[in-house]
Amino acid sequence: MIAVRKLPARYAPIVMPLVLSILMTAVVSIISTLKSLGPTPLFLATWPAAWGLSWLVAFPTLLVVLPLVRRIVAFAVAPSTEPS
Repeated sequence: MIAVRKLPARYAPIVMPLVLSILMTAVVSIISTLKSLGPTPLFLATWPAAWGLSWLVAFPTLLVVLPLVRRIVAFAVAPSTEPS
């Protein structure tokens, strides 16, 4: 097995929104671009720019709104009674 060096835990607040924004914008931009253009060669030429632009908006947005989202979730969800 290949040993992969992991990032320290202090990077989790950046890595989680980074991964989330990459995956979500890829899925949404693929669906949106396919719906607009269909499965054509133009789709393959257009999608990377559509994804890139959506990611440039989504990642900083996640960094800004994630603390608010965590507070809303904490308000709406009862705390766990099980030991971690």
